[in-house]
Amino acid sequence: MSELVVRAEKLDAIDELAPKRAEFVLDTTVYLDGNSLGALPAAVPDRVADVVRRQWGSLRIRSWDESGWWTAPERIGDRIAPLVGAAAGQIVVGDSTSVNVFKALVGAVRLARLASDAGVRDEIVVDATTFPTDGYIAESAARLTGCTLRPVTPSQVPGVLSGRTAAVLLNHVDYRTGRLHDLPSLTAAIHASGAVAVWDLCHSAGALPVGLDEHGVDLAVGCTYKYLNGGPGSPAYLYVRHDLQDRFDSPLPGWNSHAEPFGMRADYEPAAGALRGRVGTPDILSMLALEAALEVWDDVPIAAVRAKSLALTDFFLECVAEYVPEGRVESLTPAAHEERGSQVALRCADAGEVMERLIEQGVVGDFRHPDVLRFGFTPLYVGFADVERAARVLAETLRSAHG
Repeated sequence: MSELVVRAEKLDAIDELAPKRAEFVLDTTVYLDGNSLGALPAAVPDRVADVVRRQWGSLRIRSWDESGWWTAPERIGDRIAPLVGAAAGQIVVGDSTSVNVFKALVGAVRLARLASDAGVRDEIVVDATTFPTDGYIAESAARLTGCTLRPVTPSQVPGVLSGRTAAVLLNHVDYRTGRLHDLPSLTAAIHASGAVAVWDLCHSAGALPVGLDEHGVDLAVGCTYKYLNGGPGSPAYLYVRHDLQDRFDSPLPGWNSHAEPFGMRADYEPAAGALRGRVGTPDILSMLALEAALEVWDDVPIAAVRAKSLALTDFFLECVAEYVPEGRVESLTPAAHEERGSQVALRCADAGEVMERLIEQGVVGDFRHPDVLRFGFTPLYVGFADVERAARVLAETLRSAHG
């Protein structure tokens, strides 16, 4: 038995989050793709069955009131809030991440232009390394608001900010490399220029502390199907800081965000608070599946999640260095903890084929074109033995590919 196997067993034995694994539906697969789709929490199937059979099947329309359907977007938002460092009343759940990015970015430009010293404010700065959809939406938002779009890397942001900057859209964690960007200092720089900060939390919420309130973030969006384990296509969320809510002007006003939604008035009056981020009828089935999924977080401190995430990724990188033939892979993920999310990205010449073979052998990560093997580490259900096994199978696969 190798020294790394022994260490993995010892680390699993003292892991305070290890009992959480039993709250998920898992098998013998090493599942390292929770940064794309989280595993199924065991409480979800029965909850969804109840929503379908009793709430919809028996109570029918009465469930809007009696089962709490109507208040689900803000109620579930309050469950997410502690995971991203936000007080209650600032997050509303609903729509996709893409739709929420559009709401937030156009709303951010409008907020910037409301400032007494706003000036021209005709430029949107966007993360040039962002997930493609964020870039597409930023381009559309720029056209809609009459802004120029300026794509730069996050490290370049402070140097391009000016009195013309209206809004800045950044990813907290880079989806390809797992690089963690400096949310506190970048937010401070954005505010110093008089612009509005919009953060995409898709690859950080549920994996590490975010600190939205602590760092004064203006607007944020995120998905719920990755580290929050809400299920395929589960609704995203929108964060609007308390003191901005009365000025947040959504570009997608809908009857669900009206101050009198059942008044059916021709004129639009936005609801108070984060509710003005709602648009249309909530997607109840996936919304309530998400609510059940979030119960696994009830007794979990996010600091413990972060500590285990770093330990898992450290151990994986160590195992890869020990097992994998030298020069066969290159880590794109920063070694420094303060710059690392909860994934490891390895560059590999034949990455697509390698990932297919890993999956065949029960190690599931994913492939990002053209040459990246991506492994996500969800601390609630991934253990150290999983990590050692994944690195060992990767090494065996790479050796056989060259054999």
